[in-house]
Amino acid sequence: MSEVENVIIVGSGPAGYTAALYTARANLKPLVVEGFAWGGLLQQTTDVENYPGFPDGVMGPEMMQKFRDQAERFGARMLTEDAERVQLAGEPGGVHSVWVGGTEHRARTVVLAMGAEHKKLCVAGEEELAGRGVSYCATCDAAFFKDASTIIVGGGDSAMEEAIFLSKFASKVTVVHRRDEFRASKIMLERARSIENIELLTPYTVTAFLPGQGGALGRAELRNVETGEQRELTVTGAFIAIGHEPQSALVKGQVDVDENGYVITQQPSTRTSRPGVFAAGDLVDHTYRQAITAAGSGCQAALDAEWYLRDTPEVPTPQGMPEGDLAEAQWAPATAPASMAHASTAPAPTATPEAPLRSASARARTPRSWAQAFRRVASSLVPRRA
Repeated sequence: MSEVENVIIVGSGPAGYTAALYTARANLKPLVVEGFAWGGLLQQTTDVENYPGFPDGVMGPEMMQKFRDQAERFGARMLTEDAERVQLAGEPGGVHSVWVGGTEHRARTVVLAMGAEHKKLCVAGEEELAGRGVSYCATCDAAFFKDASTIIVGGGDSAMEEAIFLSKFASKVTVVHRRDEFRASKIMLERARSIENIELLTPYTVTAFLPGQGGALGRAELRNVETGEQRELTVTGAFIAIGHEPQSALVKGQVDVDENGYVITQQPSTRTSRPGVFAAGDLVDHTYRQAITAAGSGCQAALDAEWYLRDTPEVPTPQGMPEGDLAEAQWAPATAPASMAHASTAPAPTATPEAPLRSASARARTPRSWAQAFRRVASSLVPRRA
């Protein structure tokens, strides 16, 4: 049976690496399942100019390498593979399992930081021109398009927010939406319509992005959904704002998620619906989605995990337990451990955590109730820190 880690961090990027840094500095020796495509969405970003500490800006991949190096410096261990399966314990003090490359890794706490992916149009030229005019974040990249002609693709509040922000830099912003009616709220639509250099264009879809001078984006081809009319816009910037896809499939059915798949946390903490499981970054954030907010929530998750380990007694691992069963947190030995047997020799029953073990009915307890009783004994014996 593999050694039980203090913490396993699933995912990388600003949230995962910050959680790794903080837990490593707390001497928790974190194991980071960073994935083959480590570094998150910042690996796809060129210049990052809005992260404090980099007055001249920094390339996204370089920034993530610095995050990674700093976490490793304090003892974080990296597994550059994808997590295949996760089995989360359901009880406080239970042990969670993460499978990587067919090997089970177990830990008392897990930080989920798998992030979210931009939803893509999947049209010609999108992949080739990503980072060369095609972007998925106006808040991040708008300053690079000063006095440029641009488009926003999308019809919700996010698209309107992106358009309003971009309008402060670009000479023209055309919002392209495939339906006649926008999904955005009335107030956001009114704000967008009130800005002189924003045009709302419906019902059109983008069919292709084409390169221009120097191989960067130069044109966008559009098609009218109702009439089939073809149209071409000369643009040097295109921002796709059709939503994000949180990478929560690995834990769906084990932690609570909202209707869009974002993991729900118990605000203001990063605790999920499972004890000892915490979530951070774009996996939980459908509002801000910035590198700095992701890093901040990674710090929170690390501190939450550290405090949980400090305050929650570990459920002992019985010898001979089958691999993977511990994560269910419902197994218990047929006979009470020595500590329980000692507790049962105490004098007359009183209303203490040990009392259930001294009752005649205790011998007939189910595995789940045995585990609960054992945790009560353990919690009474382990001093809690203020």
